[in-house]
Amino acid sequence: MLGLKLPTDPRWVNIVEKNIDEILTDHAYCEQKAASTAISLIVSFPEFTDLTKEMIALSREEMGHFKMVHDRILARGKSLGRHRKDDYAIALLKFFPKGGSRTTQLVHRLLYAALIEARSCERFRLLSEQLEDKELADFYHKLMISEAGHYTMFLAFARQYGDREEVDKKWQALLDYEAAIMKELGKKETVHG
Repeated sequence: MLGLKLPTDPRWVNIVEKNIDEILTDHAYCEQKAASTAISLIVSFPEFTDLTKEMIALSREEMGHFKMVHDRILARGKSLGRHRKDDYAIALLKFFPKGGSRTTQLVHRLLYAALIEARSCERFRLLSEQLEDKELADFYHKLMISEAGHYTMFLAFARQYGDREEVDKKWQALLDYEAAIMKELGKKETVHG
């Protein structure tokens, strides 16, 4: 369903299991960045009314997810750690050239967002199926479902605002590029890296 060209190595869960506090901190910041992305799309493209309405709802939902992860961190007797750079996002955002029409810029941003949500969904599925902590596994199962909905929403908007054939070609090319990035990642206790 997700279309990812390279699945996550299942051994990634072993890394996560040994570093739950680290993954929770990274995950919290991923949720915060997702909310920021939704707000940024509203600020940058307010004339796309359907998108704006969905991004208002999404920003609230993502901040709700941030709170849920933050609450789990606090329940573990920890505090939110410092933000770290996201090697995955940094590498991914180099794919599309800068510039182009406003619509082209919007489509590119929507495709990036769709892919990040798809990879999150895939990673959360692994966590939901393999974590020994059943409460945390259930938490990730619920988030997996949410991420799948976000992925399909962003991809649908890209196809709505851009030429469908061109958007689908860009999507496949981005998926290929992301697969190459993932060959180098998956060895750290981060949601994407």
